[in-house]
Amino acid sequence: MNKFYKEERLCSKKSLDLLFKNGSSFLLYPFRVTYSFVAESHNYPAQVVINVAKKRYKHAVDRNLIKRRTREAYRLQKQTLLYSFLADKPELLLLSLQYVGKQKYEYAFFEKKLAQALKKLQTLINPDENN
Repeated sequence: MNKFYKEERLCSKKSLDLLFKNGSSFLLYPFRVTYSFVAESHNYPAQVVINVAKKRYKHAVDRNLIKRRTREAYRLQKQTLLYSFLADKPELLLLSLQYVGKQKYEYAFFEKKLAQALKKLQTLINPDENN
């Protein structure tokens, strides 16, 4: 289950608009995480979009490097930190991971920070459960 299928990517303009208009968000440097639940049929419990600001990183090479590192960290951690938690939820989770950092970091940093962000997301979705 360590693959990142196309169905797990958030591409729909309608869903993106819904996410950014009605979603909740928090900042855990270097990521701004925006999330929302929608009642849709789905094969996977979450759809994610990863973006890096062109204003901050002018060169596409830098933006692509950051997106690749974020995507890889998400791919390896989604099953344990996100999907196992969302298995009993009937709704689809729309998730946006925006990179707001000011510099490029090594992969280990991305892995650690994304794990923290997903754990914080768990506590925000179900504050009564102790994870």
